[in-house]
Amino acid sequence: MYGPLMLDLEGLTLNSREMDLLENPMVGGLILFTRNFASTNQVTDLCMAVREEAAGDIIIAVDHEGGRVQRFREGFSVVPPMGEILQKHSDIEQAKQKAYGWGAMIAMEVQGVGIDISFAPVLDLNLEISEVIGDRAFSGQVDEVIELGRAFIKGMNDYGMATTAKHFPGHGSVRADSHIEIPVDDRPREQIISQDMRVFSELAQDYQAVMPAHVIYPAVDKHPAGFSEIWLKDILRKQLGFEGVIFSDDLSMEGATVAGDYHARADIALEAGCDMVLVCNHPVEAQELADADKLPVNAENSARIAKMAGQDLNYNLSNVLASEKWQKVSSGIA
Repeated sequence: MYGPLMLDLEGLTLNSREMDLLENPMVGGLILFTRNFASTNQVTDLCMAVREEAAGDIIIAVDHEGGRVQRFREGFSVVPPMGEILQKHSDIEQAKQKAYGWGAMIAMEVQGVGIDISFAPVLDLNLEISEVIGDRAFSGQVDEVIELGRAFIKGMNDYGMATTAKHFPGHGSVRADSHIEIPVDDRPREQIISQDMRVFSELAQDYQAVMPAHVIYPAVDKHPAGFSEIWLKDILRKQLGFEGVIFSDDLSMEGATVAGDYHARADIALEAGCDMVLVCNHPVEAQELADADKLPVNAENSARIAKMAGQDLNYNLSNVLASEKWQKVSSGIA
């Protein structure tokens, strides 16, 4: 069974506290950051150690989108911001081929060190409003994001990695950064649904997971999307027919503080419809939340999360980089 918490680690190796934490049934996921990376061999050893210590099933994740959001550098391909693809390849068909290739490349390399998923792709619109999104988005045009997003998702899926679409229903129209502020998108419901959310709607049967935004859309609900039953249960599940995993965004972000303390944030997010909640960069609060042993661990959520496990996990990146399939993909995105 997969527990509902995804936590992080302090350094390059597991410490005794983290070894104990991995035995807690509340913990079903782990996310790695740049501080957890020194080399490809080191992070591979870390992933193997995590799986050995974990008492139950565990998903290991990383934010490896490309551009400014690529946690691991040395030994990995330098992935461009997704917003550069269409700028460099103005022909949409050629751009789709490149998006597919980068999705495939990320899948191969990230799984090559034993990590299940990269939290990607970003399906927000780059409307030149949100600096935290910016060139992480494929485009500012809905149809272009749909086409490039679908190609990227297929690339990841074809090479064994499940995808996570973020940040539902769209973070691109708010200037505030939800890491440090509480963003509010005051646009009419119809505009949000027909513009930003249309991307998530069109691709709802393509991606395997969703990460909702810590953004409040008052025309729809007074709660941020990640804490809203209207957004997650009524719109995402029922209206869009999405049956995959819902990951919360990091509950340590400022945009999550409206829900209360960490226990309240986790409770409300899970009640609203999240399958797994992330608590990053706050080890004391994460430990307290896990030790409280009050969060639901159920078969339905666990079954969904299980589908995020990497299908082509490999604990030797050197072999991956020397493989024929890596060479083929690499030549296609050169």
